[in-house]
Amino acid sequence: MEFTDNEAIYLQIASYVGEQVLRQQWPPDQKIPSVRELAAELQVNPNTVMRTYELLQSQGVVYNRRGLGLFVAPAGAAQVRAHRRERFLQHELPAFFNTISLLDISLPELSQRYEIFRAAQAATLAPTTHEN
Repeated sequence: MEFTDNEAIYLQIASYVGEQVLRQQWPPDQKIPSVRELAAELQVNPNTVMRTYELLQSQGVVYNRRGLGLFVAPAGAAQVRAHRRERFLQHELPAFFNTISLLDISLPELSQRYEIFRAAQAATLAPTTHEN
């Protein structure tokens, strides 16, 4: 994982964990890597991962099983999605609107390109079938 300078590292790690949850790489009730494991994997200070995990616990994304570690909450994906959605709507969407306005990109053009994007995504996620 490569970190950027425009956001705190613990928040970037929280985004990474959220992505794993949303993509079902870490499904509900699955144990997630320990603080030390994730810190070693991402090559960061364990205190940074601890801060990330505390944030995610407070958001209801993960929960602690005493003596066993942290696990993805049953509603973890919904919590990540709700948090990201709110952040997008409040911070990123206004900048996006500003850009499309400056570039004079129409809503029909955006809609068309979005449908192409969605079709391409669906094609990559669709199971492949082999006929004999």
